[in-house]
Amino acid sequence: MQNEKREPLIHISRRGEISWQRAFAIRALAIVLALVVCAAVCVIMTGENPLSIYGTIWQGSFGSKRKIWVMLQEIAMLLCISLAVTPAFRMRFWNVGGEGQSLAGCLACAACMILLRGILPNGLLIPVMLIASVLAGAIWGVIPAYFKAKWNTNETLFTLMMNYVATQLVAFFCVVWESPRGSGQIGVINLNTELGWLPTVGGQKYLLNVVIVALLCVAMHVYLRYSKHGYEITVVGQSIKTAHYVGIKVEKVIVRTMFLSGALCGLAGFLLTAGTNHTLTTTLVSGRGFTAVMVSWLAKFNPIVMILTSFLLVFLERGAGEIATNFRLNESFSDILTGIILFFIIGCEFFVTYRIHFRRGDSEAKIHV
Repeated sequence: MQNEKREPLIHISRRGEISWQRAFAIRALAIVLALVVCAAVCVIMTGENPLSIYGTIWQGSFGSKRKIWVMLQEIAMLLCISLAVTPAFRMRFWNVGGEGQSLAGCLACAACMILLRGILPNGLLIPVMLIASVLAGAIWGVIPAYFKAKWNTNETLFTLMMNYVATQLVAFFCVVWESPRGSGQIGVINLNTELGWLPTVGGQKYLLNVVIVALLCVAMHVYLRYSKHGYEITVVGQSIKTAHYVGIKVEKVIVRTMFLSGALCGLAGFLLTAGTNHTLTTTLVSGRGFTAVMVSWLAKFNPIVMILTSFLLVFLERGAGEIATNFRLNESFSDILTGIILFFIIGCEFFVTYRIHFRRGDSEAKIHV
């Protein structure tokens, strides 16, 4: 028996290879549409001139030399954590624990600054802090990786829960090491002696962090694209069965990759504590571990492209804060604008990956199934 079905009005199919020019055009169009929608929202909800608001967004990042350096520092820290989680993502190990792994690095770094300040000279203290931070982050990454490799646990839930454990550990030690007593916070560590503080390079407080992360970005690109380990990560991410077939020890790759991922998050914690903030709080990583997921995904796990996506998100965040300050608007309004722009940017990836077909007007033929 034959059933007749009308051809669907809309049909979605996956694209094959798409040229970078067309992909760029789709993304550029998405940004233009986002700005148009934001302009309409500004006029309807506030009556403010949208051009003034866009100018304020620019001023939030480029309004002064200090703002530029602060923006570069924030880009570097976000990029560092994004680079850290990328090897795991390429392996299809969904590591959403960058926040906790970075906090573990912050905690280890602060512990060395506080407990070893009267024992080690500064030239030896900083390397010890670095090693401790990297190992702490690596351990925090290896724990869920081991359980995944051994018992196939859900890595998303495991790494997510590890974030809360790390946060509570930091909260506990903030009380143990609180200064002054009763304040519930540590304050600036070694303020008078600056023991454990990374040196200022070229007269700029943040330059060393930026340089380290830039070198790390190049190294990660080479590692993922040209090394044997990078090849194994890619194969495991594409098909575990294929990886087993070609002789790759999948369990070993999972643990090794998460060791690297956690270690780089620990490095980010070291840079935040020793190079930027010189303190320890539960909010020191400031949600970068979760934002890094978006950065890595938008860049298609390409370390070089992550520079652009990190810049975009930091630029929007700082611009949103500047809007709230200059126009005396509720900060939620600036978040609305940021959300609209991100919605269009993320949404356009659908059109980069998929093609939409519409039924032609003269297509009245039936499909026989």
